Amino acid sequence: MEQINTNARNTALLCLLTLGLATAAGIFISRRITRLILNLSEASQAIAQGNLDRLVNVQGIRELETLGRSFNQMAVQLRESFAALEQVNKELETRVENRTAELKAANTEISLLNNKLKAENVRMSAELNVARKLQEMILPKEKELTQIAPLDIAGFMEAAAEVGGDYYDVLRNNQQIKIGIGDVTGHGLESGVLMIMTQTAVRTLQAVNEHDPVKALSALNRVIYQNAKRMNSDKNLTLALIDYQDGVLHLYGQHEEAILVRTNGEVERIDTLELGFPIGLVDDITDFVAQKQIQLSPGDGVVLYTDGITEAENNQRQLYGIDRLITVIQRYWQHSASEIRSAIVEDVRNFIGDSKVYDDITLVVLKQK
Repeated sequence: MEQINTNARNTALLCLLTLGLATAAGIFISRRITRLILNLSEASQAIAQGNLDRLVNVQGIRELETLGRSFNQMAVQLRESFAALEQVNKELETRVENRTAELKAANTEISLLNNKLKAENVRMSAELNVARKLQEMILPKEKELTQIAPLDIAGFMEAAAEVGGDYYDVLRNNQQIKIGIGDVTGHGLESGVLMIMTQTAVRTLQAVNEHDPVKALSALNRVIYQNAKRMNSDKNLTLALIDYQDGVLHLYGQHEEAILVRTNGEVERIDTLELGFPIGLVDDITDFVAQKQIQLSPGDGVVLYTDGITEAENNQRQLYGIDRLITVIQRYWQHSASEIRSAIVEDVRNFIGDSKVYDDITLVVLKQK
């Protein structure tokens, strides 16, 4: 019995010893694992704070060693990735700096060019103002028109641009009266210069008493053609001239239809297509020139115009048209030439409204007294 008690006691002691050793081993292993995990946690926090050089040393536990190696590989990859990203950022910053410098240089160049353009615009604006003033100066004055006793004449010209390409003039040399109207292609300085050339040429023909339609238009055409060629310009113009004396009109030159109005309001549209050829388009137009003779009685007259009137557009893109023009002429024909002119201009403006004006507007009204 005593032997049994001894064995039981030894067994109990052995169990207690084994339990103590197991507990101690468990505590040791637990602390070691905890320390390794804490080491990984601290390393993770260090990396999260930007310390990408932080690595961990995990030994003794295979699973944790594997985790530690993976962690270290991750840290190395992160360090390499951040290094590459930093390099890319530096390169990008360099590119941005270079591009900024290029843009700054370009902006400086653009500013210089803009200043030059402003100066050029001021210069061109001054030139256009001079050309416009020249055009205005050579237009017939109201006082001149009232001194032409046999006829009641009124004219109007309004340019769509700074310098217009329309032309009209009324010239008198003794009893011979010459009336001209024309339309240069395009607008601007070139067209305005060609218009002034035309006015000068027509005035010269009147001054030298050249009233033969073929000779007059042929000579004028050669001058304009050669000048346009020298200017390297493809501009040309339609031009109709009227020579008046003692109640008889001689109409020649190609332009818009002339509107012949009798004293009772009866209207005849005269096609000028077969009376000439565009001026300045070819060197010789001799074979194209013809004339039409018209006898005027008191109260009869003619209305000349450019296509800036008949082709004027309103907001609905409708054209003013020759029919509407004739209606206004007939309605006011018993009035003076200046009143007829004012009525036509007012009606055209009312028709256009706030639409953009694309072409010059020119009008000549003449009535036999």
